Amino acid sequence: MALPHILADVSIDQLLTNDNGLSTHSSIEQQKVEQTVLTNYMKLKSDSIKESQIKLAKSKHLTYLKKGLQRLSTSYECLDASRPWLCFWIVHSLELLQEPMPEEVSEKVAQFLDKCQDHENGGFAGGPGQMPHLATTYAAVCALCILGQYSEKAYTVINREKLASFLQSRRTAEGAFTMHKDGEVDIRGAYCAVVAARLTNTFTKEMFQGTSEWIAKCQTYEGGFSGLPGHEAHGGYTFCGFAAIAMLGQEQLVNIKKLLKWVSFRQMKLEGGFQGRTNKLVDGCYSFWQGAVFPVLHNILQMYSDESLSQEKWMFNQSALEEYVLVNCQSLAGGLLDKPGKSRDFYHTCYCLSGLSVAEHFIGDGVSNVEVIGRNGNLLAPIHPIFNISIQSAENGLSYFKHLPVPTF
Repeated sequence: MALPHILADVSIDQLLTNDNGLSTHSSIEQQKVEQTVLTNYMKLKSDSIKESQIKLAKSKHLTYLKKGLQRLSTSYECLDASRPWLCFWIVHSLELLQEPMPEEVSEKVAQFLDKCQDHENGGFAGGPGQMPHLATTYAAVCALCILGQYSEKAYTVINREKLASFLQSRRTAEGAFTMHKDGEVDIRGAYCAVVAARLTNTFTKEMFQGTSEWIAKCQTYEGGFSGLPGHEAHGGYTFCGFAAIAMLGQEQLVNIKKLLKWVSFRQMKLEGGFQGRTNKLVDGCYSFWQGAVFPVLHNILQMYSDESLSQEKWMFNQSALEEYVLVNCQSLAGGLLDKPGKSRDFYHTCYCLSGLSVAEHFIGDGVSNVEVIGRNGNLLAPIHPIFNISIQSAENGLSYFKHLPVPTF
């Protein structure tokens, strides 16, 4: 099997890291990962496995996800304050795998999320009786929009008036957002707040006054975005910052050229997956956090009539990313993972599948193109790259809430 991302005129030695005899902890770990990944790729070649035989183990992943929706082991006690996240990671993975959810199951999940909602102050907490938090509010709102496909009761769980009040209360004087009352400020807060407001039609200009300008200060000299002005560029923060500023319609504040260069260089030349920061290891979750930046970039450049843009592909090697996820990130027992040798978990299952969906689907200006490595059964549902829920869930949710009045104070 000839792997598409290993070019015919480039030797494998040219794809491997060369530390020039000056080993560091980082370079040693990088070389270990490369050898493991290369072994996986070369095994496909030595076994004469055809591209069409590379398989997404959907049935095993579905079993893993459905079990997690019913009961979690005690090892998940450490995520007691992240229970809406667990709901989101699982139901989003199920929708990507195009697995319908019974209405009664959907309603049970929605009822649980309602228990996590702070009906006095607004927003959603990490669990019943806990403090509302912007991150778990994002997770709950997105999960409920997904569940709305199966039962409109899910939409009615969200107390929009209280949610709007909560979002407004998290805004700082300069336009940034604290994650919770008396909590830290970082770029995730702005993204979570904008998504929650946009999806539920609680968005107002006053709520996000100055937010775009604050986000723009988080773009670093490298081109990516940091959690706070002056910190290191990071894949998750970059997605959050750029997606938020795009939703706010202020992309002109971003140095697009530097951003494109930075995010392009985060795709690893041998592995095919993405790293989160400069000189870090590949990680399956960045298949989404970095990969989803490209559709947003493409859409913005398209608005400026950039004739150099492809109308068939994103500006990264989609086949290489698909191979990394399918060959290196699937657990034999179901679920997906960071990299070979790591344990499966619901977080990486969600974001590996999200990134795989981005790589499979090109959706441009009136143009749709599917690029699937392996069999057709590997095809996932297309996602909305800014919200990270399926396009169908996003359209349904936006359509439902747009008919409701924007809450006023």
